[in-house]
Amino acid sequence: MAGTRRKRVHGSAGQQELRRNGMMAHLLDSLEAGEDIGHFGRLVFTMVARHFLDEEELRGLLVQDPACDDAQALALIEQVRGRDYSPPRREKVLEFQAQQAFPICPNPEDPDAGNVYKDLRFPEHVYAHISEYREQKAHAHEVQGADAGG
Repeated sequence: MAGTRRKRVHGSAGQQELRRNGMMAHLLDSLEAGEDIGHFGRLVFTMVARHFLDEEELRGLLVQDPACDDAQALALIEQVRGRDYSPPRREKVLEFQAQQAFPICPNPEDPDAGNVYKDLRFPEHVYAHISEYREQKAHAHEVQGADAGG
């Protein structure tokens, strides 16, 4: 029966949105090609894609990685959702990339590469979560400075 086998699904609005970012397009293409994108590649992909794809579509993409079965995909999705991980900044992506062979960010010398915040629009709560985290971190830094100086 023609058309029943799904190979490259570019059709969902969420995937089209993700493809606006070069790194996410690279990760999508690699998953669709059946490549192992590494643990950190799957983590970065999940941290970003969960804001654009429903859980079933996200799981379906993750399991195209030969190193990720259904149980691992669901556990990763649950971990990211449960801890409410924000999409990583470029610097964090490059840290992750240094820990594995697969290039998460295909052109790390480009200062815009790996910056998902430049090309993608996330739900407002993501930006609020990041702002709250930075305020808490700044406050902790101030407290440490006061403790060290007094």
